Amino acid sequence: MSYHGGNLGAARRLCPEAPEPWIDLSTGVNPHPYPLPAVPLESWARLPEVDHLAALESVAAHRYGAAPAQTIAAPGTQAIIQLLARLRPAARVGILGFSYSGHAHAWRAAGAGVATVEDIAELAAFDVAIIVNPNNPDGRLASPASLVALHQGIAARGGMVVVDEAFMDLDGRGQSLVPALPASSAIVLRSFGKTYGLAGLRLGFAIASPDLAGPLRTALGPWPVSGPAIAIGCGALADDAWLEETRLRLERDARRLDRLLVKCGFEMLGGAALFRLARHADAQALFAHLLRHGILTRPFAALPDRLRFGVPAGAESWRRLESALGRP
Repeated sequence: MSYHGGNLGAARRLCPEAPEPWIDLSTGVNPHPYPLPAVPLESWARLPEVDHLAALESVAAHRYGAAPAQTIAAPGTQAIIQLLARLRPAARVGILGFSYSGHAHAWRAAGAGVATVEDIAELAAFDVAIIVNPNNPDGRLASPASLVALHQGIAARGGMVVVDEAFMDLDGRGQSLVPALPASSAIVLRSFGKTYGLAGLRLGFAIASPDLAGPLRTALGPWPVSGPAIAIGCGALADDAWLEETRLRLERDARRLDRLLVKCGFEMLGGAALFRLARHADAQALFAHLLRHGILTRPFAALPDRLRFGVPAGAESWRRLESALGRP
C-alpha cells in the first residue's frame, strides 16, 4: 500500500472486521465521476475505427490546447510511461522528487539508471528528465518557463523531457507546458481517468513533439484504446461546463479537508485538487487506526510521518472520516 494507492484487497485482508463499504482515500482519482452516457452497441462489438480514434484525439487536442497530430491516445498514462522506458532503456534518468514512484519503477525495470533530485536545475545532467507537474504528492508546481529552459540544455545533448501533467486539468493556475511544447524531445502526459473519475476505463493521452509522436504511435499499435473509451472520452472531453464545475467543487472540498486535518493535529504540506499531503508524528498509527474504520489513505515507506488523503466522495464519507479522526 506504500507503492501505489487503491489496494482495497490488501486493506480488507489486514482489517477484515472493518466496516463496509470501504472509503478509498488512497488514490488521486476524482471521487465524482463523469456521468456515463449510453454507449452504442457498435462500440463494444467492433474494433475501433481509425476515424473514431482520430476524432477522440482531435477532441483531446482541443481540450489540452495541442495539435491533433501530436495528441496520442493510450490505455492510461501508465502504459505510456512503460513504453517510453522501453524506447530508451539505457538512459540516465533524473526525476524531480519526492514524486510518483511509477516513473522510477518503469525505467529501472527497463534497465535505466534512475536518480531522484531535489532541484530542477540538477536534471540538466541526465539523458531523460521527468517532472510530475503538479507534483504527486505535494502539489509542487514548476513553471513552463523553467521547463523550457531545462529542455534547451537536455535536448542539445540528444536528451528528452517528460512532464507528467496527470493532475493539471483540475489546476486553475494555467501552468501547462502544452502551449509552449518544444519542437523536439519533449512529451506531456495527461490523465483522463483521474480527472473524470473513470480510472477503470483506462484512457490517457500523450502530447508529444513530432520526433516522439511517431515512435510512440507505432509502439502502441493499431487499436490503442477501446471503442467504449473512445465514445465516452469524446463526450467528456468536450464538456467544458462539467469540468469547470467539478474543478470549483474539488477546490472547495480540498479546503474543507485541509481544515479538518489541521483541526486533528496534522501539518498540511501541500497537494492538488484531488489529494492533500499532511504530516503527523503518529502518521503510521493513524493510518492503522483509519484502516480499522474502513478508511484507506496513502502511506509512504520513505516518509513514515506523512499521509496523503484523497477527497471524500459525499456526505457519508465525510461523516465517517470526521468521526474516525475525532477518535484517534
